[in-house]
Amino acid sequence: MPADAEPAGSGGGRRLRVLVAIKGLAHGGAERLLVDTLAARDTTAFDYEVAYLMAGADALAPAIEDLGVPVHGLGATANVDLRWVPRFRRLLRDGRFDVVHFHLPYTAALGRLAVLSLPGRSRPATVYTEHSLWNKVSPPVKALNRTTVTRDAALLAVSPAAYDALPRGLRGRARVVVHGIDQTGPRAALDRRGELRGRVRRELEVPDGALLCVTVAGLRAEQGYDVLLDAAAEARRRGLPLRFAAAGDGALADELQARRTALGLGDEFRFLGHRPDALELVTAADVFVLPSRQEGLPVVLMEATSVGTPIVASAVGGVPQVLDDGETGLLVPPGEPTALVDALERLAADPALRARLADGALGLRDEFDAARAAADIEREYVRIGLG
Repeated sequence: MPADAEPAGSGGGRRLRVLVAIKGLAHGGAERLLVDTLAARDTTAFDYEVAYLMAGADALAPAIEDLGVPVHGLGATANVDLRWVPRFRRLLRDGRFDVVHFHLPYTAALGRLAVLSLPGRSRPATVYTEHSLWNKVSPPVKALNRTTVTRDAALLAVSPAAYDALPRGLRGRARVVVHGIDQTGPRAALDRRGELRGRVRRELEVPDGALLCVTVAGLRAEQGYDVLLDAAAEARRRGLPLRFAAAGDGALADELQARRTALGLGDEFRFLGHRPDALELVTAADVFVLPSRQEGLPVVLMEATSVGTPIVASAVGGVPQVLDDGETGLLVPPGEPTALVDALERLAADPALRARLADGALGLRDEFDAARAAADIEREYVRIGLG
């Protein structure tokens, strides 16, 4: 911490100053977890600020500012635009932070260099949270991250899968902190489930007797939308009473719309774009579907469990460590549309199974609580910020 700063927790009662650094504040999983964790922060012991790199990736910035947390945009226009690094260094110098908490590898790999460029006695302690799988980044970023991560005072992983994917030499100093969501929204949505089901089914023109299968994810290759579209086409061939709706946007929008048209799915599969009411869609669904090819611990899975929607998900990343196949969800191999539609057919034919999976999912709710995660992380800040 800064050399002439009074220690937090001393007689003067100074709060620890924490800067959270992240690549962007768009509607992504890590970004949404950040908002919910900040909402649960201890305002009596910590002063937080947030810095984000990418200009325009700021959809969640107002939500953070509404919490009373200052937000600093560093104005990068692309990964190769490194003008953010000296801006970040100035923010570090002027802000006199005790702790800098990096999220996501690109931000951490380069941000640590800015921290290390400060005079030794004014360098804040650094923390890194791994949200996904270590190898799922470009080789240059991975190499720089591996070289500099040893400088961090604490290394956290959001799931056992993220921890297991760390290089062996890092696991001994890392630990899992399962992040969580603000449970206020899911509890309120659950109380309105009947109303939401009626509204959403009318909006999407879901026929009586059909099951509404919802997914929420960016339109990216790793999310497995091609698998879900092929499964929907197979469900149609089998005559299954299923309707599909996907909330999210992304670079593959045109390609996926064309695939939907080529498969002749029509209104049986609707792309809804970004939906601020995604939680309400998940609550209204008969089934939540996660066809991903890779995942860490997806926020939307936490939301689906918190509203008790039956889940069918790919057995990837942290998902099998959360869901017990047949008890709290149905797990299927990634990239296999036949296995996915088989699981959906099983649910369509068995209301009792749907009810059991819904109850099982709801029983996981307390495992994904933002307040518990925030308190755990803040204990790390105290440990390293006073060291």
